[in-house]
Amino acid sequence: MKSQNTLTIGENIVVGLMLFALFLGAGNIIFPPLLGQLSGESLVLAISGFLITGVGLPLLAVIAVAKSGGDLQGIASRVHPLFGLIFTIVVYLVIGPLFAIPRTATVSFEIGVAPFLAEGLLLEKWPLVIFSILFFTVTVLFALNPTKLVDRIGKILTPILITVIGLLTLKSIITPMGEIGQSKGAYKESPFFESFLQGYLTMDFLAALVFGIVVIKALENKGVHDKKKLVKTTIFAGFIAVLGLSLVYIALSYIGATSIDEIGIQDNGGAILALASVELFGNFGKIILAMTIMFACLTTSIGLVVASSQFFEKIIPKISYKLLVFIFAGFSAIVSNVGLTQLISFSIPVLLAIYPLAIVLMFLSFIDKSFDRSPIVYQLALLFTSFISIFDGLKAAKITFPVIESAFNYLPLYTQGIGWLIPSIIGGLIGFIIYKFKK
Repeated sequence: MKSQNTLTIGENIVVGLMLFALFLGAGNIIFPPLLGQLSGESLVLAISGFLITGVGLPLLAVIAVAKSGGDLQGIASRVHPLFGLIFTIVVYLVIGPLFAIPRTATVSFEIGVAPFLAEGLLLEKWPLVIFSILFFTVTVLFALNPTKLVDRIGKILTPILITVIGLLTLKSIITPMGEIGQSKGAYKESPFFESFLQGYLTMDFLAALVFGIVVIKALENKGVHDKKKLVKTTIFAGFIAVLGLSLVYIALSYIGATSIDEIGIQDNGGAILALASVELFGNFGKIILAMTIMFACLTTSIGLVVASSQFFEKIIPKISYKLLVFIFAGFSAIVSNVGLTQLISFSIPVLLAIYPLAIVLMFLSFIDKSFDRSPIVYQLALLFTSFISIFDGLKAAKITFPVIESAFNYLPLYTQGIGWLIPSIIGGLIGFIIYKFKK
């Protein structure tokens, strides 16, 4: 008989499927097809880079958060308590009401609804307004009772999501649209590093730092309270989730890579999937794509609203969880009407600035026993990282400093977009030496 602190294999898999569905949002479905088209013959190398930031880092983040007790703020506070609070708030806002949550509704509308509307309606704003209200109403209904989140998403929404993606992939393998073409643009020069940076846009690594606590809360609601069991089950769920993500990324990039002969080069992954769906299934393909996008975005929206509400309830206990759900959903509905292009353009500078900081923070959390979690190691590693990452963010926002730019060009890997890597290591080593001398 199952003890209070133990789940069956089936229940563990359901938790993993829930985490997979929370990760799999619009960005995860849109970016791989474009990567496939542009990388062409370098597809294997390109998808490898994408899987590192789109799958590998999220898995490590889930493990790091699980081992720390499921609290991003706890990890970030090892730098300094004030930094821990501010950085965690920034992360929750970025993957919450400012960018990621509104994007789920906007992408759902543009790919899942707009193709079915009359041309005249596409010029009007009210269809998106009505859709965003309906979309976030459904989000609220699921998010108000997080104790049933595992069952609702893991047992209901995820199987539907996997089925519709599987239909597209299977048809593209049985009747491929064409041959894989040549590499293009940045993918011709450095397919690995270009796709490595594209993985940032999924926001999955930042989301993993948040979803870890969602999984742990769900497990506690199922009666699992032993810390070792919580960590073990959360890590198992992480492996299930990233396995599913890897298969989806590889499949969708293959669809993109083999689509050029029939649909030509497209500007974005959404257009690729829309045209490929029609090519593979006729007009019924539009319905399949709409279902895929809708369920992917809805599950991610639910997970992010739950996670954001749980976090801010903790730091602002006077505001109830249910009220926060309504606040975040309502605010996201308003922001979603700004439009997809604007949301993405606003998010890129912020992601380039904070992603490296989060990566360095996570890796240090795995080895901090070797320096007794000395704050100086964290502080100098992140300080050196921030010099480069914040500058990269400003440059993406078209705020340039030519003198600094020319100096940074001498940094190893700077032109590949990860110039922060060597400085972060140097900062960490300096901090470690100082720690040793103090000891």
